[in-house]
Amino acid sequence: MTELLANPQTWIAFATLTALELVLGIDNIIFISILVDRLPQAKREFARRLGLFMAMFMRIGLLLMLAWIVGLVAPLFTVLGQAISGRDLILISGGLFLIWKSTVEIHQSLEGGEAAGHGRVHAALGAVVLQIMVVDIVFSLDSIITAVGLVDDVRVMIAAVVASVGLMMLFAGPVGRFVSDHPTIKMLALAFLVVVGVVLVAEGFDHHVPRGYVYFAMAFSLAVEMLNIRLRKKAAKAVQLNPARMPGD
Repeated sequence: MTELLANPQTWIAFATLTALELVLGIDNIIFISILVDRLPQAKREFARRLGLFMAMFMRIGLLLMLAWIVGLVAPLFTVLGQAISGRDLILISGGLFLIWKSTVEIHQSLEGGEAAGHGRVHAALGAVVLQIMVVDIVFSLDSIITAVGLVDDVRVMIAAVVASVGLMMLFAGPVGRFVSDHPTIKMLALAFLVVVGVVLVAEGFDHHVPRGYVYFAMAFSLAVEMLNIRLRKKAAKAVQLNPARMPGD
C-alpha cells in the first residue's frame, strides 16, 4: 500500500479518473437537479445525497466486477447487420429513458402539470432516489469502462469514484437550487438531457458522437441564458426605480 501511495503514477491516474468522472457526471448532476425539484423543499437535499450515496456503492460494485464490465462489449446478437452488446443495450435503454423523462418534464412544465400532481410527486421520494441510482449507472458506464483501460489497480479506481461522488455532492446542491430558481435554465437543462439521450441511443448503435460538441453547445447556450437573466434583472431594477418606465423603453 505504501509503495502504491508513493508512486507518482498512482496520483496521476487518480486525478485523471476523478476529473473524468466529474466531466462525465455533468449530465448526472443536471438530471438529479431536475428530479429532486419534484420533491418538497425539505426532502430535496436528503434525496440528492441519498441517491448519490447509493449510486457510489453501485459504481464500486461495478468496479469490483471488472470481468463482467469488460464482457459487456462482446456482441450478444445482431439486428439488421448491427451487432448489439450488453453495453449497447444499457446505453439505448438509458437514452430512451432520458428522452422520455425529459419530454414528460417539459410537457408538465408547459401545461402546469406540477400543481395537479403535487401530492403524488411528494410521495415519490423512493422513486426519485431509484431513478437517480439507475441513471447514474447509465452515465457512469462509459467512465468505468474507460477506467478499466486506463488503470490496472482497482483501489485507485474506487478512490477516484469516492472522490468524484463527494465533489458531486458538494456541487449538486448549488446547481439544483440555481436550476430550481430559474425556469428558463430548467427548460434549457431538459432540452440538453434530450440531446444527451439521443447521443446515448446513437452510441448504442455504434454511431459515436463526441461529447465535447454537446458540452460546448450546452455551455454556449448557458452563457447566452446567463446574459438574458442579467438583462431581465437589470430591466426589473430599472422598473422599480422608475415605475412609469416600461421595460424595453
